Amino acid sequence: MEIDRYIVWPGQALAYKIGELKYKELRAYATRELGEKFDIRQFHDQVLGSGALPMDILDKRIKDWVANKKQQGGAP
Repeated sequence: MEIDRYIVWPGQALAYKIGELKYKELRAYATRELGEKFDIRQFHDQVLGSGALPMDILDKRIKDWVANKKQQGGAP
């Protein structure tokens, strides 16, 4: 089923994979920057909270969130 979809609609497969890689990159960044203060639930809230976003806006949103958490000392 998925193979058929990817053959007919290769752009969907590419978009899915690019999104997956960006998500993993942002999660690794947030984990590295926040260390023990990283909370996967709060990260997911940031990623999913505004619905579908262009990747550059999501990137800025996560980097702003990490900077804010670091300024606050990691408080929620």
